[in-house]
Amino acid sequence: MNPQLHHCLRYDDVEVALDFLHALGFTDRLIVRDENDPSVVVHGELRWRDNGGLMIGSTRDDGKGEHLDTSHSVANLVVTSDEEVDATLARAVAAGGRVAMEPANPPYGGRCAGVLDPEGNFWNIDSYPGA
Repeated sequence: MNPQLHHCLRYDDVEVALDFLHALGFTDRLIVRDENDPSVVVHGELRWRDNGGLMIGSTRDDGKGEHLDTSHSVANLVVTSDEEVDATLARAVAAGGRVAMEPANPPYGGRCAGVLDPEGNFWNIDSYPGA
């Protein structure tokens, strides 16, 4: 089944963003680049685990009289275990992320940590899948 909900982000440096997102655990589903400038991603789809999705693209003018740029966002990634929280955080930091929230065990269960990607988006890494 394809994801039915995608978080969408624009990045000034999409190559750095892709490296960071791959370190978090996303995998490419489809990356479409501008045929005149391959450094520009016009449409990107990434898969998260079994049924999650993310769409990304380069900051650009879409030809509709608007310049769609980056803005800071928050996303929650549910990983498979408490240990995977720490491992994912370590990979994200190695790929250029900055720790925004040290790993902790909240009172509702699981383990969580937070990391900012190279353009300032906050990624909550969480082993708690929700109630």
